[in-house]
Amino acid sequence: MVYEDILYSVSDGVAVITLNRPDRLNAWRGEMARDVKAAMRAASDDDAVRVIVLTGAGRGFCAGADMNMLQAIQSDGASARAAAGPADFDPQARADFRMQNSWFPAVPKP
Repeated sequence: MVYEDILYSVSDGVAVITLNRPDRLNAWRGEMARDVKAAMRAASDDDAVRVIVLTGAGRGFCAGADMNMLQAIQSDGASARAAAGPADFDPQARADFRMQNSWFPAVPKP
């Protein structure tokens, strides 16, 4: 899969997901949420992956929300939310692990 805001690699059983917007201190936006979720799914489904590392390129892991994205939500909330993709990561997970921003605990690998 081609990702817009992250880098994804697997080596020796380790999947590395790198937030890749160093010019913006890896500020989080809808496209990044979609990419991270898809990469987490790919790593979870890959039997060769035993562990997942989430990191950031450049001098900061993640500066938080991209302020430009927040302005877009204010003017057109539906399109910004749609970029994050479907809410459920694992439909079998606890209900509180299936929400848009609380799905990380449903990832079955450390």
